[in-house]
Amino acid sequence: MLDLVFLAFIGYVMVLGLRRPFLWVLLYVYIDILAPQRIGYSLIASLPVSLIAFTAAFGGWVALDRKEGARFTLRQGLMLALLLYCWWTTGHADFPDDAATKWDWVWKALLFAIFLPLTLTTRARIEGLALVLLLSVATIVIATGLKVVTGGGGYGELNFFVDDNSGIYESSTLATVAIGLIPMLWWFVRHGTIFRPHWTVTAFAAALTFACLLVPVGTEARTGLLCIAALAVLMLRYTKRRFMFIAAAGLLGLVALPFLPQSYYDRMATLAAPSGDESASTRVAVWEWTIDYAAEKPLGGGFDAFRGNRFTYVMPVKEVDGNTTSVTYREVVDEGRAYHSSVFEMLGEQGWPGLIIWLSLHAIGLWQMERIQRRWKNAEAEAERWISPLAAALQMGALIYLVGATFQGIAYQPVMLMLVGLQIGLNTYCLRIDSAKGLLERSVSRRQAIADKMRGAVAAQV
Repeated sequence: MLDLVFLAFIGYVMVLGLRRPFLWVLLYVYIDILAPQRIGYSLIASLPVSLIAFTAAFGGWVALDRKEGARFTLRQGLMLALLLYCWWTTGHADFPDDAATKWDWVWKALLFAIFLPLTLTTRARIEGLALVLLLSVATIVIATGLKVVTGGGGYGELNFFVDDNSGIYESSTLATVAIGLIPMLWWFVRHGTIFRPHWTVTAFAAALTFACLLVPVGTEARTGLLCIAALAVLMLRYTKRRFMFIAAAGLLGLVALPFLPQSYYDRMATLAAPSGDESASTRVAVWEWTIDYAAEKPLGGGFDAFRGNRFTYVMPVKEVDGNTTSVTYREVVDEGRAYHSSVFEMLGEQGWPGLIIWLSLHAIGLWQMERIQRRWKNAEAEAERWISPLAAALQMGALIYLVGATFQGIAYQPVMLMLVGLQIGLNTYCLRIDSAKGLLERSVSRRQAIADKMRGAVAAQV
């Protein structure tokens, strides 16, 4: 039955897309995030729904969609360069089979992110993409929040729609994405036109925000706590009553403390003493190994190059005997450990060229969103007041992602690459508006100059 519901919805959107091809782009976003083919049981799992939507999105734009306003930008060029470089390193990978497996989904994520801005030529499309992206993630977040409230949760124990700890369904990744999309959620409360500002929209946003904050609690993801802290710091910039905001946030945290399980306290405590946690100690050792590896292979070792690591580190172990606690140090040998950081993921897999491209891609995006905020923050026209707040929301989302990515290997996370595409689409839209305004102003100036000349000529004749 569940398979039929998914297939009916996908088929319905495919039919609607015959008149509005952009809907096929949104359909692919929905399928790529939620992965209904992994949620279903039999029929939908046997169909290549993702490939069908992927092909329809590209083919529909080429054959049926209008191209006015579409342009290829510098950041799309950076993603194209990264795509080609990843293709080259995959062909020279240390572990060819594992690299080929990761390449199978990375190239799709990068290619779609390159293509996406070409379709975002109007405000309606920009808002539509943002809404589908948000609600697709919200579907997972709401289900997760309900499980946490009803007593589920625990690190590695909270099951989502699928029994697969990968992609957005990986606990730390979901926590990062959920917190990163909160600013965009509240942009819809104030500036949305698909669901216009209303008390029901505000109530839904408040409930969804609570569910997003529950994700790091339910998954006990330490990265989620860091993302919440980053969100709080970023919001200070846009809060007029900062001291009241800080006091309210502190009070909310104190109220929540008695309801948190002991396992959550124990796991968060390792943030203050990472050397006492095997997972945290391993990360530091992997990062050190990656730096040495990049010194030997500055062009990278291809996807999953971490499988070749082997290192030794010393870890303190507490032993409790009655009222006496002793600490001994033991040597731990480990190998084949993942990077647990997007920075070191890029450095190890794509070397210094890939890391520079990746950092430039995100740094330019932060700068562009800052520039748009300042350019449009005083806009008074209804058709322009939404621009600066959306740029602020996208910038905060990107910064929260970068905080989370520092401690996770999510450099190619599709949702975040879609967020990059959304940033590019907004920047291109604003440049087009500025260009149109410039043409109009120059046209008015020329007409004014001609009129002045004619008046001067008439006066001279008189």
